[in-house]
Amino acid sequence: MKKVTFTLDDSAVRELERAATRLDIPKSQVVREALELYGEHLGRLSDEERDRMLARFDRVTEALPDRPREELDADLEALRASRRRRGRRTDPEGGA
Repeated sequence: MKKVTFTLDDSAVRELERAATRLDIPKSQVVREALELYGEHLGRLSDEERDRMLARFDRVTEALPDRPREELDADLEALRASRRRRGRRTDPEGGA
């Protein structure tokens, strides 16, 4: 364990003391457990964030052009061929 020092406002200190008393555990353990719980939820989206992102996704996908599969495949193949030539205007192997 490592000892650390930090500053809390009066309200946070009262909450910490109340939790420690109610759970009958040291205040440092309350802080450790609270940090562990906080860390578990840190990477999760809130309901509002998730709804906002899903709405944005819906708007973006509605704007996607509806193209025939063959046209899309041809465009992708042209892009791949261009990347294989590394953007050269002419084929290094003698083609156009």
